[in-house]
Amino acid sequence: MNRLWSRVGVRVTAVSLLVVGAAGGIYLGQDREVQQQSAEASVVAQVAVDNSQLLKQRQAEHAAARAFQRQTEANAAEKAASAAKAAAGKAHTAERKVIAQKKAAAEAEAKKKAEEEAAAKEEESDSGSGSGGTPEFDGDIPASCNEFSGNRATGCALMLDAGFKISQFSCLEKLWKKESGWNHKATNKSSGAYGIPQALPGKKMASAGSDWKTNPATQIEWGLGYIEGRYGTPCSAWGHSQDVGWY
Repeated sequence: MNRLWSRVGVRVTAVSLLVVGAAGGIYLGQDREVQQQSAEASVVAQVAVDNSQLLKQRQAEHAAARAFQRQTEANAAEKAASAAKAAAGKAHTAERKVIAQKKAAAEAEAKKKAEEEAAAKEEESDSGSGSGGTPEFDGDIPASCNEFSGNRATGCALMLDAGFKISQFSCLEKLWKKESGWNHKATNKSSGAYGIPQALPGKKMASAGSDWKTNPATQIEWGLGYIEGRYGTPCSAWGHSQDVGWY
């Protein structure tokens, strides 16, 4: 009897263990499946997070690239505008310079023409005629110049001292008679020419002496130097005056 119960107990125990084992296996299987599903879900979630971060990173990079491009374009536009402004300024300055040069040239040409026209005119009212009213010169007069008097005699003597032949004096006499009537105080009001040689301006004669305003000899010395330097001889100066009206 005891053996029978022992066998029954062993069988019951074995069946119980089988049931418990099966139940445990089912449980373990379910737990593994749950764990696997949970792991897969974690992987999917991580991938989603990574994708989201990557997307955000790319968006940030694109935004930075667009911002850099806009800044580059803005810098280029600013540089181009600055260059255009500078070029316009240079062009305006150059244009003003050209206008100023043309104006100065026109004024100089007009002044020269006015001086030439003024020099060509005889100032009868200011210069007088002949040698009347002019003081005598106290210097030595060569014998060959004795036929002249006053400022003409002075001019003849100084012309000879300057190395010109007496034959040149006829030309000099005509030239300065036309210019000033040999009046050392003759003034051309329109041009400012002054003295026997009608120096323009009169203060040029200061190179021959500080008394150029009142001393006919100083004026004549300067006039002879001017004639020699520009025309060579009084007759050449007179010929030029005959051709163009001034010397």
